Amino acid sequence: MDETMTETKPTAPFAPFEWMLSARYLRARRKEGFISVIAGFSFLGIMLGVATLIIVMAVMNGFRKELLDKILGLNGHILVQPLESPLTDWKDVADRLSQVQGIRLAAPVVDGQALASSPWNASGVLVRGIRADDLNNLTSIAKNIKQGSLEGFDDGQGVAIGRRLADQLSLHAGDSITLVAPKGAVTPMGTTPRIKPYKIVAVFEIGMSEYDLGFVFMPLAEAQAYFNRSNDVTSIEVFTTNPDQIVAFRKAVTEAAGRPVFLVDWRQRNSTFFNALQVERNVMFLILTMIVLVAALNIVSGLIMLVKDKGSDIAILRTMGASQGSIMRIFLITGASIGVVGTLVGFIVGLVICLNIESIRQFLSWLTSTELFSPELYFLSKLPADIDVGETTAVVIMALTLSFLATLYPSWRAARLDPVEALRYE
Repeated sequence: MDETMTETKPTAPFAPFEWMLSARYLRARRKEGFISVIAGFSFLGIMLGVATLIIVMAVMNGFRKELLDKILGLNGHILVQPLESPLTDWKDVADRLSQVQGIRLAAPVVDGQALASSPWNASGVLVRGIRADDLNNLTSIAKNIKQGSLEGFDDGQGVAIGRRLADQLSLHAGDSITLVAPKGAVTPMGTTPRIKPYKIVAVFEIGMSEYDLGFVFMPLAEAQAYFNRSNDVTSIEVFTTNPDQIVAFRKAVTEAAGRPVFLVDWRQRNSTFFNALQVERNVMFLILTMIVLVAALNIVSGLIMLVKDKGSDIAILRTMGASQGSIMRIFLITGASIGVVGTLVGFIVGLVICLNIESIRQFLSWLTSTELFSPELYFLSKLPADIDVGETTAVVIMALTLSFLATLYPSWRAARLDPVEALRYE
């Protein structure tokens, strides 16, 4: 017989017959039902794992973004404090800082603690003296005025208080609130507390109970007089256009100040809080990755059982000329298909839930007749979700990688199967 007639022609990698056999093995017959159940659970595990990872990461990103916006909406991104001498030249320093590229506001402030009281209750507060123009540029305050207004804030002796403080003291815009400062006038009998009533000109609501309960805004000149400041300020709150690039702004602010200053940025002021959030995100990512890992291990067990069940089929294919590479690719495609489809479906489910998470929360609240995600407990009025492209891509790549790795050993084992041993007892 001619040699060319008996020579086996090698098939190209991922040939059509390999895809056909892989698809056939995914459609289990009745006697292979248990293998099909394992494949189904593997698919569900990867789908739920990917979807849960995307949803949890998006919600935690949303929490961080919302809290960051609220915290930095009231406090500056950089706090400029004086060194060596009081900040009596605050006007010139603030003007120079305002001219730095990327800085949108430099607000001189006078901070002091006081006791706010009414005929019905009392509460400790932080009194912040600030210019009217600077207060109007704080959108977290100016755009959330619930009662009264900030018009003529610098002209009178009125104050702006938070909604929760107003509720606790049973006060409204137009009422009078009494502020008691521990350091007042110095008399022969010692320092006496300073007690002075102020008219409430505005009531604001930021959405964070800590700020709505603890802040009172006062005209800067009045705060200087109230806290016995000698025409100086406590500090200058600097707001930038990009808080994440705060390192670059620190050098520019130091140079523009033109005097010895001490800088504290928002990461240092809130380091404990945001570090806790970061640790929580990392731990949640590791825990939820275990779901995908368990599903990938299900792929391993399912493929090993499939290889054992299809031993005779593999032997026949080998005797018909199929190479070890072809056998390995057949089972590689079979296992990887479960992972790829599960990852894609999980990705779609996660995106859909993230985009409609507030509607889902409201529906579940209505269905269970309970208030899920209470604003008083979580500081925020709605459930936030911020999908990060980089994180979502990392989740998808991680799931696909685990799925492909899970198929390597069973596929290698199938390719190494000896046809003679497989057909010996058939």
